[in-house]
Amino acid sequence: MFSWLRIFLPLTLQQKLLRQPGKDDALQQYLNIVVPSLQSDLSSLEFLVLDFETTGLDASRDNILSVGYTVVRKNKVVLKNNTYSVISQPDQLQQDNVSIHKITDSMAQQGKDLKLVFDQLLVDLAGRVLVAHHASIETTFLNAACQRYYGCDLPVRVIDTMTIEKKRLQRRHVAIKANQLRLFNIRKAAGLPRYKAHNALEDAIATAELLLLQIAHVCGRQRCRLKDFL
Repeated sequence: MFSWLRIFLPLTLQQKLLRQPGKDDALQQYLNIVVPSLQSDLSSLEFLVLDFETTGLDASRDNILSVGYTVVRKNKVVLKNNTYSVISQPDQLQQDNVSIHKITDSMAQQGKDLKLVFDQLLVDLAGRVLVAHHASIETTFLNAACQRYYGCDLPVRVIDTMTIEKKRLQRRHVAIKANQLRLFNIRKAAGLPRYKAHNALEDAIATAELLLLQIAHVCGRQRCRLKDFL
């Protein structure tokens, strides 16, 4: 239902069509706050920087293991807004997942229900720009969850820090090597400190720091609109 909206209609119109007067669930709370305009000054915007750890890359059959996100406001990472949740799993985890993400079956058994975490994410995302590294993973799983719980894709503005770096290298006619666009490697090349990988919150914070560096490189001291940055 409404999956075609994401392709053909502006996000603000998608929001309008999905609103249901009199209903007050998490999706409606999200839809009632208009997505940021493409003409918005970047300095006036807030960003929700998100990372999922998952059992695989296929949202139709794989599960979200953990959710981590932080907020960027006024060119600062607002650590007090950090959120991290391990998600309860319906099945026993595969050993290869445990070895990568360090989330064990006992941790997953005590995890939160995805619907509760997803609804809080919608409330926190309202009015903000979503940021992720290799954002197609997060948006695919976001839309799968939104389809599952609400029957629609999620109208959202998205910035992908990996795409920004890729375009920067292409403009400089730099040949992109294997794994060069991974978050860890981009941060290392930029002189940013090393964080532990495969923790959703730490990866979200690492992405937020990279975003601020990219904004500084792209915009400098000039006024920069969201449209220009995208």
